[in-house]
Amino acid sequence: MVKGEYSVNFHAGADYGMDPKYSGEFSTGLFPDSRYSTANLGLPSDPRTANQMKAISDKLNTGAKTIEVSGVTAATWETVPNPHLEEIYRLKKLVGTDLTFHGPLIEPTGVTRNGWNESHREGAERQMWQAVERAHKMDPKGNLLVTFHSSNGLPNPETRVMEEVVNPNTGKKEMKEIIKDFWVVSNDGQFQSLQLTPNYLKEEGGEIGTIQQQKDTIQAAIEKQNKDAWFNQLQGVSFHAYQGQGIVQGVFKGDKLSNSLKEKTDEKQWLEIYGNYLKGRDKKGIIESVGDSVKGPVEEQLQNLAHGDIYLRDAYQAFQRLFNQAYISAERNGLKGKDDLEKLKQFKKEIADVVPHIEEPKNLIEFGDTIVRGVNVLRSIEAPSSLKPLRDFGIDKSSDTFANIAFNSYKKFKDSAPIVSVENPPAGSGLARAQDLREIVEASRKKLQEKLVKEQHFSEGDAKKQAEKLIGVTWDVGHINMMRKFGYDEKRIAKEAETVSEFVNKIHLSDNFGMEHTELPMGMGNVAMKAQYEALGKYNKKMGEIKQIIETGNWFGPQAFGTQTPFAQTLKSFGSPIYSMKMGPYWNQAFAASGGYFYGLGNILPDRYFSEFGSGFSGLPTELGGQTGGRSRVGGTPME
Repeated sequence: MVKGEYSVNFHAGADYGMDPKYSGEFSTGLFPDSRYSTANLGLPSDPRTANQMKAISDKLNTGAKTIEVSGVTAATWETVPNPHLEEIYRLKKLVGTDLTFHGPLIEPTGVTRNGWNESHREGAERQMWQAVERAHKMDPKGNLLVTFHSSNGLPNPETRVMEEVVNPNTGKKEMKEIIKDFWVVSNDGQFQSLQLTPNYLKEEGGEIGTIQQQKDTIQAAIEKQNKDAWFNQLQGVSFHAYQGQGIVQGVFKGDKLSNSLKEKTDEKQWLEIYGNYLKGRDKKGIIESVGDSVKGPVEEQLQNLAHGDIYLRDAYQAFQRLFNQAYISAERNGLKGKDDLEKLKQFKKEIADVVPHIEEPKNLIEFGDTIVRGVNVLRSIEAPSSLKPLRDFGIDKSSDTFANIAFNSYKKFKDSAPIVSVENPPAGSGLARAQDLREIVEASRKKLQEKLVKEQHFSEGDAKKQAEKLIGVTWDVGHINMMRKFGYDEKRIAKEAETVSEFVNKIHLSDNFGMEHTELPMGMGNVAMKAQYEALGKYNKKMGEIKQIIETGNWFGPQAFGTQTPFAQTLKSFGSPIYSMKMGPYWNQAFAASGGYFYGLGNILPDRYFSEFGSGFSGLPTELGGQTGGRSRVGGTPME
């Protein structure tokens, strides 16, 4: 209140908020029909401790019904004793709580700083499976929901940003999604980053085009590199094969030998002598009968045969590697590679009788002919992918891991098998977008379905249902909100949630401002929860049953605002109903309804202030007309 040059300030107390429409501090602005009850919201245990029994008990003391056991640090999770896991199950039954599990942060593709190989992926899979196997002890009769990140260290396969550009047709500014750079991986597991550059000969002003056109340009560039690399390798094989054949044919023609010796030799005799020569046997036959005058040229011809043989063996080794590469590629391409696979199988059939003895010296001529024929077959097929987009590679390898874990889970635990839930990491990480998760889940389910049919003798229909049950998505609203750092707005971020909504079986709640992974309480940042919920509910009929875990990191830790959990603040920001009937009053209305001074930042007005400066004058010192004895405020001597 202001009057003239004087102002009088009143302590506002708490936000009483008895208005039904009131949303309060840190509000997410949800409509009443989007408010979730206390039973839907859960808290994670402290991931820094191996004493998960105490960590879970501490969270249960807050009133939360759902707890996510945190095993995000692999080393810490391994130090949790097995008896503790069994005690957690007893506690679960005693309290009636629901448990979920956050598995260790491990790169499921097997990619490391040194590149990739299959043994790395298998190692990651074994470590993740062990975590699932132990976690099952906490809920041996249910289907424990186990979350793993889609990546943990994989580079972002495609860096996409929203930029303001001028439309060349209208001259107006508009926002456009642009792929700044992308990663590719070679067959030997090495990675490289490439940039998408416009073709000024084809496009107006270097205009790259729509996001799909950009993807097509990337794919065309990779395919061209693959073809160039393939034909360069075939050219190398051909060169060595023709070199070897030329040298061998020169020996058979009798270069540098007398006419009399040429008349005494033929190809068969030369190959027989060459075989004995390689075995180190005594020179017999022709060499002993020719005399000293031609012994030197004969020795030289045998060395030439050895030289040509080495060329052919090098060519054959390279040909075998390329043939295997082409065969695997054709098999993986399915119908697209069917014709190529038939050509390769036909060639394999034609040389089946030759291959076991092809490298013997007596078969040197057939050796060279087989290589040349094989190279011509490889020239006639589609070039295999020696380079492929890292995104496709990552989806393929991670889906191998998730499908195998889910299969092992069902194989060992049957109807109580834990459920694998793939989480999106912070935007900007590898495989963090909704389409990435969607394709990982689809590929994982397909591979699991095939394994169930083949190894567990499921019908196609039953295998599909089991795969849909055992593999889903954990959607982290804070992680996807970090797309704002790359220029995306609320509408586009909500579209991400819609893309993956039908697969979601758990939600992680945390807030931020789209720039850093700060994990704030809900409503404190700019995560648009109303838009997220609407998008998630569009294709997900079980939204009301999905567990939502409040992940706020250490914001409420000792270094911040004490040891509180953000449970009450989340209930308030969501406007959750106080009672189980899911009707008013709501937490946003009743939160701190007493309006006490101690609400918020703590005891900012100590009791002493009220005893000395409360109502009336009796509490004042005697020198001020009150009745409180004590020392003089002036001289420090007692007052009589």
